[in-house]
Amino acid sequence: MQKRVFDLAFVLLFSPFIVLAVVGVAIGVRLALGSPIFFRQQRPGRDEVPFELVKFRTMREALDSQGEPLPDAQRLTRFGAFLRSTSLDELPEFWNVLKGEMSLVGPRPLLCEYLKLYSPRQALRHKVRPGLTGWAQVNGRNNLSWEDKLEMDSWYVENRNLILDMKILLMTVVKVLSRSDINRQGEATVEKFRGGGL
Repeated sequence: MQKRVFDLAFVLLFSPFIVLAVVGVAIGVRLALGSPIFFRQQRPGRDEVPFELVKFRTMREALDSQGEPLPDAQRLTRFGAFLRSTSLDELPEFWNVLKGEMSLVGPRPLLCEYLKLYSPRQALRHKVRPGLTGWAQVNGRNNLSWEDKLEMDSWYVENRNLILDMKILLMTVVKVLSRSDINRQGEATVEKFRGGGL
C-alpha cells in the first residue's frame, strides 16, 4: 500500500511535466513515423496477469519480399533510437502506473512468451508489479546477460523497500542523462531470452 501511494503521489505531482513531454514526443512521432503513434503489446504483470503496455512507437513498419517484418536494426529509425536512448519512448507507461498495472520501480515487463522459460527463482519477478525502471536497469541495463538481469530482478523482489526504490529512481535519472547501457555492442535492440539460469 505504501508503495502504491508513493507511485500515485509521484505521478500526480509531476503530471504537468509528464503531460507536456508526452504531447511533445507524440507530435514528434507523428511527424517522423506517422500513425500509429503508440506501440501496444500484452505483457505479464503481477501474478502473471497480462496487461496492455503502452509505449511510443520507435520503428518503421517495413516488410521484406515475403511480407515479414525486417530486422529491428533496419526498422529502428534515428529518431526512434533517440527516443530509446533517452527513455522518452517509455513516457506513456505512466498511464500504466496510474491504472495500477505497473509501478515506478520493479522488474521491467518482458514478453508473455518468456513465462514458460523462467526458472522458479526467475519467476519471482512476477510477485510484484513491473516497473518503469528497476535494479537491473541501473546496474547495467541492456549490457547485462539475461541471467544477470533476471537475478537482479529476483534480488529486488526479495529486498524491496521504499528507500531502495528512491535510490533506484535517483540512479535512473543519472543513467538517462548519461544515456549509458542502452544496448549491447553490435545490437540494435535486446536479444531474445531463450531460457537458462537457476
